[in-house]
Amino acid sequence: MANANLNNDKEQLTAADKEFENNIRPSQIADFSGQEQIIENLRIFIKAAKMRGEALDHVLFHGPPGLGKTTLSELSPMNWE
Repeated sequence: MANANLNNDKEQLTAADKEFENNIRPSQIADFSGQEQIIENLRIFIKAAKMRGEALDHVLFHGPPGLGKTTLSELSPMNWE
């Protein structure tokens, strides 16, 4: 069930709104709160890929809005250690 109070239409955001939204998102994994088990699993996946000298396997984030999927996907792997 969608929340009528949430507006997911990003096209209606002003440039200032978009900048504000990007500035409040964490840029490092240490700043990310919640989803501890997922964060730990991702740390292990990334560390293993780095040790093998390979790219990270595909990861699919799934769930309702507000869980941090976009924020996690936009974090640089360099910020995961």
